[in-house]
Amino acid sequence: MGGTVLVTGGAGYVGSHVVVALARAGYAPIVLDNFANSSATVLPRLKHLTGAELPLIAADVRDRAALAHTFSTHAIDAVVHCAGLKAVGEGEAQPLAYYDNNVGGSIALAQAMIAAGVNTLIFSSSATVYGQPERNPVPEDAPLRPASVYGRTKRAVELILEDLAAADASWRIGLLRYFNPAGADASGEIGEAPTNVPNNLVPILADVAAGRRPCVDVFGDDYPTADGTGVRDYIHITDLAAGHVAALAHLARQSGVITLNLGIGRGCSVLEVIAAFERACGKPLARRAAPRRPGDIAICCADPARANALLGWRAGLDLDAICADAWRWQVNSGRRA
Repeated sequence: MGGTVLVTGGAGYVGSHVVVALARAGYAPIVLDNFANSSATVLPRLKHLTGAELPLIAADVRDRAALAHTFSTHAIDAVVHCAGLKAVGEGEAQPLAYYDNNVGGSIALAQAMIAAGVNTLIFSSSATVYGQPERNPVPEDAPLRPASVYGRTKRAVELILEDLAAADASWRIGLLRYFNPAGADASGEIGEAPTNVPNNLVPILADVAAGRRPCVDVFGDDYPTADGTGVRDYIHITDLAAGHVAALAHLARQSGVITLNLGIGRGCSVLEVIAAFERACGKPLARRAAPRRPGDIAICCADPARANALLGWRAGLDLDAICADAWRWQVNSGRRA
């Protein structure tokens, strides 16, 4: 274990928790971020949580000159690639921006890695590559039919990286398909703090509980589910970050590509998540019915058996822990109306 790891998007929600997990496991993380949907205010908190002054490269992952300079001035052993746009609805409205950022940025990063002789990469993929699955829980070999622009950008990058590894057997690549990351570090010092209007359910609920918005919109109440609302596999961000550390350790022992679901293995409906957040914050939360969003699907939850077996990793924190930690972060960060 150990080595220097560049984390693209390292000041963002997933990236910051990955940075903390890597540091706690004995790695030396470097943060690269353009702060498009994050803030430099996370850096002092990362320093406190990791006990180290973390190098920061303030740059876009598409900036080839910045990438070349980064790899030439740091002895980087591996990369965790978390940088990218991630809102399903926004992707439908701005497809070119999503392909440019998510696919173009990944190509620029891979080319910079080749030039620097770095061949270990963890890619933040997504369960959206499956689209509407034929059955749940979803295994990694399920048909890949992404129903959104966002999902198609993630699958495009997966294909590029699979082709790269087929052309050069020295590559060590982990494609980690996230289901629904949520929650916050138990310290309450870092969590999800989008600079734009939140698109994910748990931070929206935090906004409602804190008085920053009047209610949560329930997008679709006529899905073929137990209560009519969409069902997702919510994985605690701490468990998700630990999965990256486990995957990096595995890749140190084996070359090639591993494709793994990171999820808890069961789904929760929108109404169940609202109820759990009400328990966490101790108050009722207003909600209203809204039409389905383009690109959304009814049910998607992970079959994490491969990650459990291959990495010795398992998600252990449940929905109540997710909501309790998200609310603690909300209160500690003072993100109130």
